[in-house]
Amino acid sequence: MKKFDLSRVQTLIEMAVEEDFGGGDPTSEITIADDIVAKAYIVTREEIVVCGMEIVREVLKRYDKRLKLRVLIKDGARASVANRLGVIEGPLRSMLSSERVVLNFLQRLCGISTMTWKFVSAVRGTKAKIYDTRKTIPGWRYIEKYAVRCGGGYNHRMGLGDAVMFKDNHLAQLGRKLKPKLGKMIAEARERKGVKFVVVEVDHVDNQLDRILTIGGIDIILLDNMGQWQLKHAVEMRNEMCGKRPLLEASGGVTLNNVLAIAKCGVDRIAVGAITHSAAAADIGLDR
Repeated sequence: MKKFDLSRVQTLIEMAVEEDFGGGDPTSEITIADDIVAKAYIVTREEIVVCGMEIVREVLKRYDKRLKLRVLIKDGARASVANRLGVIEGPLRSMLSSERVVLNFLQRLCGISTMTWKFVSAVRGTKAKIYDTRKTIPGWRYIEKYAVRCGGGYNHRMGLGDAVMFKDNHLAQLGRKLKPKLGKMIAEARERKGVKFVVVEVDHVDNQLDRILTIGGIDIILLDNMGQWQLKHAVEMRNEMCGKRPLLEASGGVTLNNVLAIAKCGVDRIAVGAITHSAAAADIGLDR
């Protein structure tokens, strides 16, 4: 799994702490003396895939450098109900002040990693891999995509500059001369610095995919909102005309109820926006 770069989320952590703690915590200041030291456990109340423990450590530093975290279950590992993910030790006042921000990060990220794991588990035994999309909370993309990796999924492009993706709105202007025009644009795309792969979206199999498959330089063909019979037909056509490349990616309307059926159609990749935009927060608490 690609290493997590904590430096890329420092600004986000600062914003979260300022948002919640910018005016101090008079409740804790009134009720708890500064010299009281305590221990608390981060506990999951449901089965999850852990993600965000090092972010928790960094958040705690912003409240009080005396707060220490000992990680008991690392990112990417599964945890069962009532498992302790980590133990926090230090000044109780600072610990209680940090609780909400700590849990906001942890619940969101574990929710994504857990939902991703459910999709990955659903297609196990097929060749399909689960990919995320750019449907992320503004400012959270880097850590949300990290959570996807913790759940066993794969990252699509991080931003627009990572890849060239010719979608239906881009192709609509090409008209009848689609093949020569698109071929020229694909060649240009492959010369662009920073572009890691080239994708072309296809809405129809019989009157579009056959033409697209004759154009060289395409890494992935995106099969958008297609039914299972269309996906199977597309896989058969690709295999007959080109072998195993370009890769075929299904997207649109993917749920836990239909993802296995989609995978069994023979596609290589399945893009699932839901693993980020619809992941429920994991039920995690801080227990003393």
